[in-house]
Amino acid sequence: MAEMVKKATRESYGLALVELGEKYPNLVVLDADLAEATKSIFFKKKYPDRFIDCGIDECNMIGVAAGLATCGKIPFANSFAMFSAGRAFEQVRNSVGYPHLNVKIGGSHAGISVGEDGATHQCLEDLALMRTIPGMVVLNPADHYEMQAAVRAAAVYRGPVYIRLGRLAVESFNNNDDYRFEIGKGITLRDGRDITVIATGLMVSRALEAVKSLEKEGVDARLINIHTLKPIDRELIAKAARETGRIVTVEEHNVIGGLGDAVCGVVCEECPVPVTKIGVNDVFGHSGPALALLDEFGLCASHIEEVVKGVLKK
Repeated sequence: MAEMVKKATRESYGLALVELGEKYPNLVVLDADLAEATKSIFFKKKYPDRFIDCGIDECNMIGVAAGLATCGKIPFANSFAMFSAGRAFEQVRNSVGYPHLNVKIGGSHAGISVGEDGATHQCLEDLALMRTIPGMVVLNPADHYEMQAAVRAAAVYRGPVYIRLGRLAVESFNNNDDYRFEIGKGITLRDGRDITVIATGLMVSRALEAVKSLEKEGVDARLINIHTLKPIDRELIAKAARETGRIVTVEEHNVIGGLGDAVCGVVCEECPVPVTKIGVNDVFGHSGPALALLDEFGLCASHIEEVVKGVLKK
């Protein structure tokens, strides 16, 4: 059993880049004047000659990363998700996705948990945007160990990858000895027959808290961690639909275009069952303390419990 740690996944990401920098001399890191926030600063301090600060210009940063990829480098380009996935969407689509270049894109400070930075920086659309780009792998790791494993997998994978990084610290739960990470394969954290809860990113730990509480009330809920939204684990989701008959999805993202819609796409084709989506209900966020905002928008264990109970009563 690995040590329990409590870290923001952006910090785990930065530590993983340093580790990979020693293993892969052709790995380079780019940032858009946000290295302290995205934690690519760790790599900059260790390998200053392989770090490029592109300034406040994500569009140019993606173009530079694309050029480096054509020269055999493994570029990791980082900024806030609102800018790396949002502002630079055209460059990601045309300069990285279209030629299927080996560029890795880090989107930090995604979701409502950005807190006081407010709606302009609380990117609730990044997963949806990146999912629409043909050939783009979309990763949303849930804790320290999963983020480190995801970054290692992204470095080995040949092609474009988007990785969502969280701002809030989260306690690790993927520290068990049998934990294995594989792109495109979800993880069943708890088995159950009554209903399935499928969560991603920061919401997995909150869903786990909810499922444990529901168990005390006699609810046998299955919990699946989907760290890869694209390609999504169709087999695991279809199996859960067949065996439990009801699904609740949980994500720190707009309910349009994210995990919930990805799961619905699988279920509609493979095994139609009711799917209830928990997320941000097609509204913008606003400024406030991160934890209070998560509670306000229903992204908390108590609300997940309430929704699950409501579904079971139908």
